[in-house]
Amino acid sequence: MRRPALPLHAIAWIVGAFILVPVVYALLGGFKSTAQLSTNPFGLPDPWVPSNYTDVLASGSFWRQLWNSTFIALTSTVLVVALSALAAFVFARFAFRGREVLFTLFTMGLMFPFAVAILPIFVLLRTFGLLDSPLGVILTQGAFGLPLTILILRGFFRSIPGEIEEAAILDGCTAFGFFWRILLPMARPALATVSVLAIVGSWNNFMLPLVVFSDESGWTLPLGVQQFQGQYSTDTARILAYLVLAMVPALGFYAVAERHLIGGLTAGATKG
Repeated sequence: MRRPALPLHAIAWIVGAFILVPVVYALLGGFKSTAQLSTNPFGLPDPWVPSNYTDVLASGSFWRQLWNSTFIALTSTVLVVALSALAAFVFARFAFRGREVLFTLFTMGLMFPFAVAILPIFVLLRTFGLLDSPLGVILTQGAFGLPLTILILRGFFRSIPGEIEEAAILDGCTAFGFFWRILLPMARPALATVSVLAIVGSWNNFMLPLVVFSDESGWTLPLGVQQFQGQYSTDTARILAYLVLAMVPALGFYAVAERHLIGGLTAGATKG
């Protein structure tokens, strides 16, 4: 196996530095005072000020926002993956009139900007009484997550050889039985991939919770970061501490799920 050329190594290090340096700056900045950030922005804290982090961790609002983000992300992911898996199975393994037209309508959702739909979404949620409810965010995120998830899962489901399905049918397996007992276990890498994408997308969503929630008790972490920044606008060090703590769950989850994400993408690309 050939070793990567030196320029590729250099590019990788440069890109990594652009990503890592702001994170390290925020992490160390959270251990400083605002005065230290002004006089010593890039050096180590002297003295260290851990109270910025401990004050955030001691606040009930931070843990409430963390729970809200986690609940909405997990529920949205279960909803979008379950519905998308069923729809992708139908599009991939069944032939019926208008299948490609219907699939094209689903994929057109990828070209529909979320920001354009924010006003009609708000009107619909108000009509159905879903404002200030996690269900308003969950259902909307699920709807907008369907196109990409169906597109990925359909490609994976179509790559499963038809001989496997024929053998299952000969053994008395129904269509849903083949989907539940054989297809889904084989599609674990693809399911892991779309699950990671859905969770990360929900965790970083700012505009939709901003529109849905007016009550502070329903705020997610991105809304909490904005509120905290406005409340402590002159205390930059404490804001950096809050930002770092808000990033930790997402970074930890991605570190654990990275192998599944890459494995799912490569499996979908190499199966034929």
